[in-house]
Parts: sequence; structure tokens; C-alpha cells
Amino acid sequence: MYRFFAQSQVNTRTRSLIGYEMLIREGNDQGWQLPQSFAAIPLAEQISLIKRAGSELALKVESISFNLNQKQFMNDQMAEALCQAQQQIYPITLVVELTEDQTAGTISQQALKRRATTYLHYGMELSIDDVSTGENTYEKIKFLLPIASEIKVPLQNFRQEHREAEIPGQLIFWRQKARKQNLRLIVEGIESPIDEELLDELALPLRQGYYYGKPHLFKLPNREI
Repeated sequence: MYRFFAQSQVNTRTRSLIGYEMLIREGNDQGWQLPQSFAAIPLAEQISLIKRAGSELALKVESISFNLNQKQFMNDQMAEALCQAQQQIYPITLVVELTEDQTAGTISQQALKRRATTYLHYGMELSIDDVSTGENTYEKIKFLLPIASEIKVPLQNFRQEHREAEIPGQLIFWRQKARKQNLRLIVEGIESPIDEELLDELALPLRQGYYYGKPHLFKLPNREI
């Protein structure tokens, strides 16, 4: 059994909820856990969860976000299903978060750009997740910034990699890039008042993290979409 856990995304300047990141979890005897293999999750089940979440949140939030690695992002069946789902959950915008996960083989920049353009044509938005970590370094993703709507800076990743000292400089760097490209910049991994104070000082109001709410099991409507 698979379900979404939702984590809120907030705008502290307007004190409003702007959306949710939908994190898929697998239920077993030990409770809800990260799936051992995201590739093994049936596509139909993933799309059903997106449609049902979108139906439930209609007119309540602006967007819901859904993670894809590069291989999933380029999968033709996934793309077709997501485009259909976006049409069904309108006016909510489905934000496709391109993660930093490494994938087998090399996907060309041209192919990624073409696929992203298809998603945009159907009303979705592109988010570059976990910038400056894993595969999503600036040099590797800068070609996508002109067609992206959002970038996400992951404080938790910097901590896990013992790169805490880089956080202020990275935030300033990505704030500059976001302003130049007219992108939303969401800072995730906010865990303490110290994090909040730093973001207040840097005038970065779009945030996500345990400090504002841990991921919670998302209650789905009983009906299928």
C-alpha cells in the first residue's frame, strides 16, 4: 500500500500556506516507510494518488509538488499520465520537482529541456530540487533555469554533508540567481529559530521544514478520480 505524506510550504511574509510537497511512503508491518524502490511503485497508483490529492485540495492551495528523478522525468508513460492528471486537478498546479538523484546512463540537456517544455505546455511547473547537492549543481542545471519556476535549497543536505559553513553563502548565491531568472526560491530543511532568523535576515520568506510542520499522512477522499 502506498500513500502520500504531505509537508507544508509556507510564505512567512504573508503568513500563508502556499502548497504541499507530496512524499510517497509505503505501508508495511513496521508502519509507513520510504519505499525500497521508487521504480517499483506502479505508475497507475502514483497517478491515482496525485489526482485524489489534487481533488481534495482544490481551491485550498495553489500547488502540490511531486518528486521525479531524471529517469522518471523522461519516462513517456509518466509524462503522459502527469499531463492528464494536471488537466484533471486544475486549478491546482502540479509542480514537478527534478531531484538530484543520479540515474543510470546519460540524458542530454536537449532531451531534458524538451520534456520540461512538454510539462509546461500542459500547465505544470518545473522545480529544481536540492540545488548545489548531488547532481543538481549550478553548472549542471543552469540550462533549465530559464524554463523553471522554482528552485529549492536544502539545508538538511548541507548538514548531512557537513557543509553547514556554506549555507549563508549558498543562500545568497541562489537568491541572486532566483531574482535574475524570476524564480521562486524555497528553502527547505528549516529546523530551528536560528534557521528562521537567518532567512529573515536574507529576506527569504518561502520555506519548508520540520520547524513549520513534519510530513503527515494525507487524508484522501474515498472516491477514485
